[in-house]
Amino acid sequence: MPEGARINQFLASCGKGSRRDCDKLVLAGRVQVNGRPATPATRVLPGDHVKLDGHRVQSRHTTTVLFHKPAGFVCSKDDELGRPTIYSLLPPNLHHLNHVGRLDLDSEGLLVLTNDGDLAQRLSHPSNRVEKEYLVGTSTTVPDESLARISLGVRTAHGTLAAKAIYRLSPRRFAVVLDHGVKRQIRVMFEALGHTVTRLVRIRIGSLSDETLKPGAWRALDHAAITILLANPRKSPSNRGGRQLRD
Repeated sequence: MPEGARINQFLASCGKGSRRDCDKLVLAGRVQVNGRPATPATRVLPGDHVKLDGHRVQSRHTTTVLFHKPAGFVCSKDDELGRPTIYSLLPPNLHHLNHVGRLDLDSEGLLVLTNDGDLAQRLSHPSNRVEKEYLVGTSTTVPDESLARISLGVRTAHGTLAAKAIYRLSPRRFAVVLDHGVKRQIRVMFEALGHTVTRLVRIRIGSLSDETLKPGAWRALDHAAITILLANPRKSPSNRGGRQLRD
């Protein structure tokens, strides 16, 4: 069996992105191992000297946290418009973590940050169908016919978009489940049907939720929690008792 870690795996463990992203770094000629250009087949052994763009990179302990993003913050380390970013709410020792996916400025809820490139890839790749559940509030009553269209597919400027599931909580409150999607998909689907989303909160990723995590707060995830994070529930969602948006 080959010894050492493949170069893309090693770079991912250093927090340089997913394995796919790291393959691109190698193919672009930006990576050297022991002074020689790396190839996708290069393996890194203990004691090897790896450089990216001329700077030494070393494997480090992976950290993964669950963060409750408040509305009014952007998912970015630096914002060209000067808007507050989620990293302004996190301690400096977590600023090296990358957010997996994003929530737009006006959206709230659960967000994963990690320096584990493999985990980020598993959570974000469409083929893995990791579910994300949202509580959605609208400015007007949404008829059942519109909910059926969201479930079956809505024609939009981004193509035909559909939710994996949608459940009514009240005339203007809903639970929506996606397992893949495009930017601002829920807002786009409702807007295509003439309804404005007034509040959107992500409450679950995979099988992991945390109703006790307050806006702006975070907690570290251990191996057991990450296993839950990656596993979709058998029935989704199973019980909506008491989990509703406030007007």
